[in-house]
Amino acid sequence: MRNTVRRRLKAICAEALPDVRTGADVVIRALPAAASADFATLRAEVVRCLERKAAA
Repeated sequence: MRNTVRRRLKAICAEALPDVRTGADVVIRALPAAASADFATLRAEVVRCLERKAAA
């Protein structure tokens, strides 16, 4: 399960990377609830957080 979450987050971050401002440091921390979340839910949360903190 850990590797599944890791792969999903890696794919989501690769897709969202162009929208992150240059020089921004981003740390993604997967909590236990991420194991039961589907891809769309994880994507929505990551995008929402990036828009708030690191968007270009």
